[in-house]
Amino acid sequence: MIYLLRHGQTDYNRDGRLQGQTNSQLTSLGMAQARQMGVLLADLIDDVSGWRILASPLRRTRQSAAIVSQTLGGLPVEIEPALIEVGCGSWENRMYADLKAEHPDSFGLGWFFNSPDGERFEDVDGRVRPWLAALPPEGERKVIAVSHGVAGSLMRGAYLGLSREETLAQDTPQDAIFRLAGGAVDRLPCAPVAA
Repeated sequence: MIYLLRHGQTDYNRDGRLQGQTNSQLTSLGMAQARQMGVLLADLIDDVSGWRILASPLRRTRQSAAIVSQTLGGLPVEIEPALIEVGCGSWENRMYADLKAEHPDSFGLGWFFNSPDGERFEDVDGRVRPWLAALPPEGERKVIAVSHGVAGSLMRGAYLGLSREETLAQDTPQDAIFRLAGGAVDRLPCAPVAA
């Protein structure tokens, strides 16, 4: 089983700034969201022995994973490069509104792959598919993966065998966990937190 989490809200999310592989940090809301993900996981997992927490190397996922770890009794957090977010090149650190105004034809489904010097769908897909394939067999998987909006969508899409369009149309909440098990993906909402 895989429990897939997106990091909590960051200062970039709050401000409308594109992060990509840039480091940003959790807001107080983001920390509360991560705590609620940990609380939900503690309810879902009776015995944490054998479970692993894997996080993208970026600050926001490491912060979220550390908070989740605390609620689960201090499970160690392992860094997993395959979980890193799409790199958006020169678009990173820019405001979404400015990018959309400058490149209106680029802002459709999957717009984050349209940066002139960023990664493409195939780059991220080429990270998450081999990572999924290298995991233990499904019945032996005990993985909590803390990743990102785009990378997490591609992971769910790869797991379900979705088309590119179906993969990119998935939502990317910061207040829910996705359970990947038995060939299905279930969205598990966390308790709401105040902004």
